[in-house]
Amino acid sequence: MTPKPAGPPDGGWGWVVAAAAFAVNGLSYGLLRSLGLALPDLAEHFDRSAQDTAWVSALALAVQQAASPVGSALSTRWGARPVVMVGGVLTSLGFVFSAFARSLLHLYLGLGVLAGFGWALVFAPALGTLSRYFSRRRVLAVGLALTGNGASSLLLAPTLQFLLDTFGWRGALLLLGAITLHLTPCGALLRPLTLPGDAPAPPRGPLAALGLGLFTRRAFSVFALGTALVGGGYFVPYVHLAPHALDRGLGGYGAALVVAVAAVGDAGARLVCGWLADQGWVPLSRLLAVFGALTGLGLLAVGLGWGGPLLAAAGAYGLSAGSYAPLVFGVLPGLVGIGGVVQATGLMMMLMSLGGLLGPPLSGFLRDETGDFTASFLVCGSFILSGSFIYMGLPAALPSCRSASHPATFPPERGELLPAPQVALLSPGGPHSSLDTAC
Repeated sequence: MTPKPAGPPDGGWGWVVAAAAFAVNGLSYGLLRSLGLALPDLAEHFDRSAQDTAWVSALALAVQQAASPVGSALSTRWGARPVVMVGGVLTSLGFVFSAFARSLLHLYLGLGVLAGFGWALVFAPALGTLSRYFSRRRVLAVGLALTGNGASSLLLAPTLQFLLDTFGWRGALLLLGAITLHLTPCGALLRPLTLPGDAPAPPRGPLAALGLGLFTRRAFSVFALGTALVGGGYFVPYVHLAPHALDRGLGGYGAALVVAVAAVGDAGARLVCGWLADQGWVPLSRLLAVFGALTGLGLLAVGLGWGGPLLAAAGAYGLSAGSYAPLVFGVLPGLVGIGGVVQATGLMMMLMSLGGLLGPPLSGFLRDETGDFTASFLVCGSFILSGSFIYMGLPAALPSCRSASHPATFPPERGELLPAPQVALLSPGGPHSSLDTAC
């Protein structure tokens, strides 16, 4: 029998897993963020409104997040490696199928359902596996993986615009199907890691496998409510930032520049904020609330911006949204313990989907009613500000990553954000078989 390591290796093969998670994030959220460039072409080809075409991206995003607990449950049962590899194949097939679409319904099924479900099988297992490989540098490692979003947007936004101009939207989707197939080798790099505190057997029953018992924890419930509200506005720029720039008269490549600027700010902030969070100078709960609020204010500025100010506002939004991203994942081990982080990641993605499903269509509806996206960004920014206010209800006792009262080495069966006397494990027996935590 292979002996269990004393704790997360905090390096080694973990950096390979971080690189795989980087690519997974880039080929999921990075691609979703750039996909808005194709929406005007789809609206023109099918003679439909902005609200109708927005459902293509909204469905993909909603299915990806709503089905994330399924990806987490399958990963808990069979391991992340095969689940992510299958997800890559499904995502690629979704793009290829959509390239031959004859109606918006075909795009809803291809990009929205099939590709969205494929993305659901890759993101949560990859990021959950990465969290298991790190302890002290966990938020930095997660931030590094999440920069795949910004780096991919930086490359894919102008590339997708070039493909649309050269091959049309059908050819562009077909080529994106080939690109997303690279998710499969990324999954092959997710080597399983067994840690002390892991359940001896897979969870029994669908409720235990999905991790629904986590909602009995007070702190996780507060976190869940805030995250659902943030999801109502966080993903609107993924769909409508490029069309908003087009409405402002910036042109195709000008709109791509706006997306690229937001992507650069997003990518840089994820690394810097990940490093900052790991220093333990400020509790993660406070950082989460502050950067969530700044993200909401950034969206308000984007909605009111024109020309150069719009470019600056997009950069400010990218910086704040990028800072928020590693925090919302990095706080999970402190809330549920390392044993439940994969399932908690899937549940968190599902919560954000509740708002993500409504945000882009609402934004498209407001655009159709008002003639531009100003009201859209103002309303969605208000959602994020509301969620950030809810985050302030997280217990103030949640310590930072390197509290002076903690020992130099943390037991791997609990997140380093948990108070020392307590353990938080997601037991296959259900919520009543694990201790609650003051976090």
